[in-house]
Amino acid sequence: MDKLSLLKTFCVVANEGSFTKAAEKLDTSNQLVSKYVAELEKQLDTRLFNRTTRKIHLTEAGQQCLQHANHILESVTDMESQLGLLNTEAKGVLHVSAPVSFSTLHLASALSAFQQTHPHVSINLQLNDRKIDVIDEGFDVAIRAGHLANSSLVAKKITTIKLALCASPAYLEKYGTPQHPAELKPEHYLEYSYVNYDNDKSALIAALKANAQTVTPKLTANNGEVLTNVAKQGEGYVLQPTFIAGEALKNGELVSILDDFVPQPISLYAVYPHRKLISNKLRVFIDFLSSYFESTPYWDK
Repeated sequence: MDKLSLLKTFCVVANEGSFTKAAEKLDTSNQLVSKYVAELEKQLDTRLFNRTTRKIHLTEAGQQCLQHANHILESVTDMESQLGLLNTEAKGVLHVSAPVSFSTLHLASALSAFQQTHPHVSINLQLNDRKIDVIDEGFDVAIRAGHLANSSLVAKKITTIKLALCASPAYLEKYGTPQHPAELKPEHYLEYSYVNYDNDKSALIAALKANAQTVTPKLTANNGEVLTNVAKQGEGYVLQPTFIAGEALKNGELVSILDDFVPQPISLYAVYPHRKLISNKLRVFIDFLSSYFESTPYWDK
């Protein structure tokens, strides 16, 4: 019996939580399923399941084995797909992590267009602004904005993201338009809680960091749309990407200030586990996003 068959049987048992259910799904006998799992345990010299009269549970070794087995089987499927041994049409479920505001404002329309082009690819989208672990949390790809740290992950640039420091006309009329970051009122800062500009040496970021050490920002939130909407009400100033603030800037609800001091544009990336072969579904997804948003995205045109 080949090891891939053992791993596939093991994964089905683990996912079904039952030898009997696994046998039904694999259209084989309960005895053969048990034999395959026992053989895999023998080859690995470890117990993969704790068995009781009613249930089975993965051991700690079994949980680690399941992660590795899933990656191995997925890699084999990817290889077969790319080499043309299976239908080369992109298909399957793509597990995607993406930022909340970018997804609601822009990614939703891109996904709709993508699935019209690739109807056999299903998207499982999870929205979160925190930095997720792509591998441990089981994602095929994560959409991230910012400056990425070195890692074992592959990052492909999707588009460029400009930043803008914004305030409403009413706020500027009341407090004046600052000409230098030192003139900003720290108590009026509307701060995005996930922002990280540790590598940015601009005068504006230096001023914001210094102010944060002495004065608590007026509002801190983990959602840029909320902060931008508060800024539109004249309650302070906010540093946001133009994919969030762009519409308000165009219609005059917000005004960009200190343009000469705003940090350099950042990038939007597709981040995925390092593999020599990536699945068709992931490859066409990344290529589609790059084409859809272009080097200069539509909200900056």
